[in-house]
Amino acid sequence: MRKSKAFWTGTLGVALFVFTTFLGGLLDPKYSHTSQFISELYADNAGHADFLRFFGYIPSGILFSLFSVFAIMETPKSTLRTVGFLGIGIGYGVGTIICGFFNCDTDCNPYFINPSSSQIIHNFVGFITYTICPPAIFLLGFSARKWRKGNTLSNISFALSLLSFCFFGLLNANLHSPYKGLIQRVLEGSILLWILYCSYYLLKLKRTP
Repeated sequence: MRKSKAFWTGTLGVALFVFTTFLGGLLDPKYSHTSQFISELYADNAGHADFLRFFGYIPSGILFSLFSVFAIMETPKSTLRTVGFLGIGIGYGVGTIICGFFNCDTDCNPYFINPSSSQIIHNFVGFITYTICPPAIFLLGFSARKWRKGNTLSNISFALSLLSFCFFGLLNANLHSPYKGLIQRVLEGSILLWILYCSYYLLKLKRTP
């Protein structure tokens, strides 16, 4: 039985990211998944920030980066495939790692008053991550059309790319919305769901003669 490294790194990355987010919420009874950003779980003043950063989010970012590398190795060669997976690996993988190292200020400094250099880097990289990932998934939707039994992945890629793009726009339209946490989770969830399904597809691709 041939194993897919992309499957394991992608699946474990998603599981670790989601588990860390839920765990962070459980550790802080006052935290709201509806109204607060994920980054607030490991902000400068958060009680379990270092634990969540170094044992949850940063390792998940490493796994996402590895998923991208292995996915490139396990799929047919094309420029769209390479650009798309590099977008995921750099945008979501490296982006998650950098945001983990450079966490935001107390309560993520919602009004950006005298931000620290760490806050500035965190916000900039987060914006770049959300800017890169939807187009990367969209490009991979086109590329998957030429892969073996890749039509379903292609359609899912187009749908999740559009969903993530729309919620990115909705998030930026009102960063102080009482539902900003929920909006961000739909955005993040669309990317994570794509990684999860793509991982499953690559496992089937690896096992099919």
